[in-house]
Amino acid sequence: MNKSGDGGIKVVATNRKARFEYQILDTYEAGIVLTGTEIKSVRAGAVSLSEGYVIFRNHEAWLVNVHIAVYEQAGHWTHDPRRPRKLLLHRREITRLEQQVQFPGYTVVPLRMYLKGPYAKVEIALVKGKRQY
Repeated sequence: MNKSGDGGIKVVATNRKARFEYQILDTYEAGIVLTGTEIKSVRAGAVSLSEGYVIFRNHEAWLVNVHIAVYEQAGHWTHDPRRPRKLLLHRREITRLEQQVQFPGYTVVPLRMYLKGPYAKVEIALVKGKRQY
């Protein structure tokens, strides 16, 4: 039990670049499907969200281009650091996001990854690109 009063949330990685480059319209909390060595690397904080984004395939959400470092003590049972990872969302949330990203300039990016109890979660956001001058 965590007695600090924060609900057992430990932020592992944040995407500061997303807050600068995009206008955040809506945020969602999603679970993420990870392998054993990936969750060990996440708990160690070896995650980079800066180039990540979400794609939709067959009415499923996939987190793409997020780097989770290889767990050094895993031996030869390692994972691909940039493999696509499935996100766990409600069906209506996936449908709503799929419809919104059809508009030009809209996309879905990860804002932060955190541990909530024993589970890894990703905060994703529907965003619109800002004009870069």
